[in-house]
Amino acid sequence: MIDWLLDSDPSIRWQVMRDLTNEPADVVAAERSRIATEGWGDRLLSLQDSDGKWGGGTYQPKWTSTTNTLALLRDMGLDPASEKATNALSQVREKVRWNDHPDAPWAEHPYFAGEVEPCINARVVAIGSYFGQDVHGLIDRLLGEQLPDGGWNCEAENGSTRSSFHTTINVLEGFLEHERATGAADVSEARLRGQEYLLERRMFHRLSTGEVVDPAWTHFFFPTWWHYDVLRGLDYLRSADVMPDERTAEAIELVHERRGEDGRWAMHYSYPGEVHFDIDDGEGQPSRWVTLGALRVLEWSSGH
Repeated sequence: MIDWLLDSDPSIRWQVMRDLTNEPADVVAAERSRIATEGWGDRLLSLQDSDGKWGGGTYQPKWTSTTNTLALLRDMGLDPASEKATNALSQVREKVRWNDHPDAPWAEHPYFAGEVEPCINARVVAIGSYFGQDVHGLIDRLLGEQLPDGGWNCEAENGSTRSSFHTTINVLEGFLEHERATGAADVSEARLRGQEYLLERRMFHRLSTGEVVDPAWTHFFFPTWWHYDVLRGLDYLRSADVMPDERTAEAIELVHERRGEDGRWAMHYSYPGEVHFDIDDGEGQPSRWVTLGALRVLEWSSGH
């Protein structure tokens, strides 16, 4: 299993070394450094246009736009301190605007000033925090948009008073990245309240009826883009070093159940839309990305 994961791209190998085989830090760092110059990370970086964007847009088209490409580079673990990352992010900071829709009031906002949807802004917070950019304006905005139930919802501006798993997981990941990058605890209270939103619902159930919110969430994907699924929720908890309890038990058992007879986890399906290039073997096939995520969630749960 580990050999199969290591027989892959540097973006997977370094995470296996860090999270599963516990290699020395210098070995992990050396492998991580290869993302900028080899394989998928190098290919993505080479696709940046002279205007600082990827795919010709800021958030559209899915999934080749600037936001989605930067999110994928973050998932891959591109070293923010690498020369290529520094140069790419400088271009984004100085040139990219939210002008996919030229008539929008936020069309000329600099990229790291964001736009108006909490889900999108949260992804920019995660990206900006990871790559060392100033996103404090978006942090303040998101703190003011937290709903009474503890989560967030892009539909709040249209009158929704209940949070969304999709929006909430993006905000939680963004806030956690911000805390790590800055050492500041200014979002900790809000993040913990949002975390409880997931835990109170046992990671994929309705609080009101107990039914599964969306059966699609019980299958696992990569990249998840803005979408929620159970594995993504659990991986956030792992990353935040949350202690598993009875509220996570069913979700963790689901991860066990989704394991194939060969010990691997499959990609259930891919979200529709164009991608730069494939980074997995396709729908229904064993997925190194999903398997990596599942194995480290199970190691986290058993370790506690």
